[in-house]
Amino acid sequence: MSAADLVQQVGWRDLPGWNEDDPLALLKTFVVSCQSLKYRSGWQAVCEEAATIETPAAARVFFERSFQPWALINEDGTEEGLITGYYVPDLEGSRQSSSRYPYPVYGRPDDLLVIDLSSVYPELGDYRLRGRLDGQRVVPYWERRDIDGFKQPLHGEELFWVGDPVELFFLQVQGSGRINLDDGTQVMVNYAEQNGHPYRSIGALLLERGEMTRDQMSMQNIAAWGRQHPVAVQELLNENPSYVFFRELDGEVCSPPGALGVPLSSRRSLAVDPRYIPLGAPVYVATRWPDRNEPLQQAMVAQDTGGAIKGRVRADFFWGIGDEAGAMAGRMKYSGRLWLLLPLGMEPPAR
Repeated sequence: MSAADLVQQVGWRDLPGWNEDDPLALLKTFVVSCQSLKYRSGWQAVCEEAATIETPAAARVFFERSFQPWALINEDGTEEGLITGYYVPDLEGSRQSSSRYPYPVYGRPDDLLVIDLSSVYPELGDYRLRGRLDGQRVVPYWERRDIDGFKQPLHGEELFWVGDPVELFFLQVQGSGRINLDDGTQVMVNYAEQNGHPYRSIGALLLERGEMTRDQMSMQNIAAWGRQHPVAVQELLNENPSYVFFRELDGEVCSPPGALGVPLSSRRSLAVDPRYIPLGAPVYVATRWPDRNEPLQQAMVAQDTGGAIKGRVRADFFWGIGDEAGAMAGRMKYSGRLWLLLPLGMEPPAR
C-alpha cells in the first residue's frame, strides 16, 4: 500500500462512541500538551482557543469544528493493532541501603557513553550507540548481570534503595515511579538513560519454563513468583540484559513527564510511535476494558513514547499511579483501532 492509503480521512460519526466520550477531559489533557505545541507551526491557533473553553458542549464543538479525524491503517491493510497499558508503580524505599532496602535504584552512570551516529550514517535515523571506554576502545555497556553482580561496577551511582527486586524491575519496564521513603516523604523518579542492551521479557521466559500459564500471566503474578522463589529470581532477571537508569524529579512533581515533556494524565495520556503520530496530538482509541468485556472508546493525547511502541496502529495506554493502575495496565493487551486528530489543514506524517 502507498503511504497515502495508510491514513484515511473520515468523519466524526466514524469514531465509535465519540458522542459518549467526555470532551472536556480530552480538552484538559490537550491544553497540557499545548505547553509544548504552542511553539509549533499549525498548533498555535487551536491551542489559544482551547485555553478559553470551559464546558463539555463547547469542547465538543471545538474539536469537531477545528480538527479532522484520520483513520490509521497498517502496512498490510488491516485496521487493528496492539493496545497495551502502562503505569507508574509505587515502591517502598530509602536513601540509605539496609537489610530492608538492599536493591539500588541507579542514576545515569558517569561512564555511560551515548553516541549519535546520525550525522555520519543518516540511515540509522534516531539510533544511539551506548557503551563505555575500556582503555582506548568503546565497548558495550555493562549488562544487568554485571550491574547487579558481585563486582558492583556502578557502586556510588545509587539514588535510592528499595526492598523488592521484581518491583525494581517493573520500575525499569515502566520508566517512571514513585518511591515512598522511610522518612515519610515521597519522590518521583523518571527515565534518564538505558544501557543499550535489548529488552527480553521475563514473562515469556516463565511461560517457556512452565512456571505459569498464559491465563495466569500478569505483573502481579510475576511479582508473587519472585517472592516465592527468592533464590532463583535474580537469575531470571539477569536473562534480560537491558537496564534503565533514573533521575529524581522536582519535589512538586505529582505525575512524571512523558516524551513530550509535559506531565502525564491518568487514562488520557497515550504512548505512540512518533514516526506516525505527532507528539501532542489527540488520538481516538477503540479497544476494550481490561477488567470487563466492554468496549473502551475514548479520545486521548499522544504525550509519550516507548521502546516497544513501534508501528502506525500501536499504542500504550497510561493508567496512572499505584497498585490499582498497575492491575489495569498489567492485564491490558488487546487489539484496537486508532484515529489521529489533527487541526484542519494539517496533513498526517508522510511515512
